[in-house]
Amino acid sequence: MIEVKNLVKLYGDKRAVDDVTFTVQKGEILGFLGQNGAGKSTTMNIITGYLSSTSGTVTIDGHEILEDPIEAKKKIGYLPEHPPLYLDMTVKEYLGFMYELKKVKLPRKQHIEEICQVVRITDVYNRVIKNLSKGYRQRVGLAQALLGNPDVLILDEPTVGLDPKQMIEIRNLIKSLGQRHTIILSSHILSEVQMTCDRVIVINKGKLVADDTPDNLSHSMSTDHKLLIRVAGPKDEVSKLLAKIPGMQEVSFVGERENGQAFDFSLEADKGLDIRREVFKRLAERDWTLLGMRSTELSLEDIFLQLTADDSGNGGNA
Repeated sequence: MIEVKNLVKLYGDKRAVDDVTFTVQKGEILGFLGQNGAGKSTTMNIITGYLSSTSGTVTIDGHEILEDPIEAKKKIGYLPEHPPLYLDMTVKEYLGFMYELKKVKLPRKQHIEEICQVVRITDVYNRVIKNLSKGYRQRVGLAQALLGNPDVLILDEPTVGLDPKQMIEIRNLIKSLGQRHTIILSSHILSEVQMTCDRVIVINKGKLVADDTPDNLSHSMSTDHKLLIRVAGPKDEVSKLLAKIPGMQEVSFVGERENGQAFDFSLEADKGLDIRREVFKRLAERDWTLLGMRSTELSLEDIFLQLTADDSGNGGNA
């Protein structure tokens, strides 16, 4: 659906985007990560056609963004970090105005009503936008991105400034939209990306430094692949039971917890083997309660910090 090939953007001698190549498949939700100044927003603006590249190509469903901009942009719905809202308009007036501006061909009243239902703004349809909460304004911005039913949605920091409840609502909405649209999602909230996106791209100092699923990135970049569990059951018997799981290499007792009512164990299995279900099944068969389970592999936040670390040791912005 989206193909970015050898993308370069120069500002004088500075390479804001440096030979970036990736593809996004139809129906995929792609997380796009990078520090401030890393070239992330520049890349997204080139994909949407708001900026031209110095070299390289961006193709949307077979239409190159510079050679065939009208057809390419028809395929794209864009929600920038700060939604382009006219605050003195009502939601109805604004969506009607954007409908005309985008030259949408779908039946006007029915199409706008359907979008309002999808993003859940029907109850504020006749209200002035400046009187809406931040969460509702973000939904109105998302509604304008959906006008024309584009195949591709590009969302830049869609939950910035929202409270936790609003963030969850927008995140769930994005996941539901992913069933009908191809989505590129930029966010600084890494837990949100991990829960929402099928795949993650990380850009640092203009270069693409990672492209994989969150789970694969975590597994490939972690040096420790152990599973830590807490079990309410007889220590020695639990240890012997876990050791019999096929592919188990080592079961180590870590410590006594909860006033001697539970015990922690570190489990190491064959490389690439997922033993979580088998651990749960065997403990359940003995009626021993599994109180906790976590992996020692790196979180997406850990991975991001490693990939974007400043070699000079100053942390810092690219």
